[in-house]
Amino acid sequence: MTMPDSIEELYREEVMDHYQNPRNFGKMANANASYHDYNPVCGDEVEVQLKIENSILKEAMFTGKGCAISQAAASMLTEEVKGKALKSAVAMTKDDMLKIIRINPGPVRIKCALLALRALQKGIVQYEATKIGMAK
Repeated sequence: MTMPDSIEELYREEVMDHYQNPRNFGKMANANASYHDYNPVCGDEVEVQLKIENSILKEAMFTGKGCAISQAAASMLTEEVKGKALKSAVAMTKDDMLKIIRINPGPVRIKCALLALRALQKGIVQYEATKIGMAK
């Protein structure tokens, strides 16, 4: 096994590892929130499924297809958000996502990197709106 020449190369290798061996990939049987999103520019798709208990993300899984960045970012994000409070997940920003994937995807691929975060946040918002509707 050869060592990467730089930290940047190491992070690229981590992204490729998550793309080739995604964590939390598949359909969650007991999800109580989910959201499917896609990037119309390139055709990437991600569906995030969540198990939420007491305003905490207990589990997160995803399915999807697309480029290495969109799929690796989904894998890395699902690892990152397990155990997080809904409020902190909804408050995550582009910069937070870039810290998770640790690469700069550039202006053309930034939407790929943010696709899973957008799906996660929309899923949480939808879940909370449903809860509010049920309380009325």
